[in-house]
Amino acid sequence: MSRPLQTSGMLSRQQLLQLFDDFSRIVSRPDVKKRIEDAVKQKQEAVAVTTEIQEELLEQMGVASKFGIACLGKVNAIYKDDRELMLRFYAFVTKEELACDEAELGSQAFQVKMQQFEKIQDQQLQVLRKLRTMPIKEQQAFLEKLHDHMQQSQYDNGGSMMESLEIQEFFQKQQLSYSL
Repeated sequence: MSRPLQTSGMLSRQQLLQLFDDFSRIVSRPDVKKRIEDAVKQKQEAVAVTTEIQEELLEQMGVASKFGIACLGKVNAIYKDDRELMLRFYAFVTKEELACDEAELGSQAFQVKMQQFEKIQDQQLQVLRKLRTMPIKEQQAFLEKLHDHMQQSQYDNGGSMMESLEIQEFFQKQQLSYSL
């Protein structure tokens, strides 16, 4: 006789960490990637499959699937002060997004996207390194100007993000000795 599934309270920290670890391990397996990809080919939403996988894991942990999914929606509020758990939660969410992207884009397009993402991350890191060499008042002034510029750009072109090249040009316009 099996024990009843958890349907009340909140998932514990340990349960969440187990779910995050299990999901990360499983979603990386070739058979699971194919499952998500096949669903996309059949015009299903990739996120529906990743949610289904999470529900299966929750059931294996002794948690009612719908209840467990509802708990995931509360992690930000309940565990907001637990830095480690929140980092692991965001890594979990990112892993799900990447699994969906890979299924929707296909392997080659996904690899191109990841290369572009890594390039942007590298450029952002270089920007941060440059900022760290500046006195704090110059950092603050620069960031205020960048913020103002980004807000103005958002109104001008309807976008909410600056491209990496735009940020580099902004650096040059601010006459910083920044070179990539």
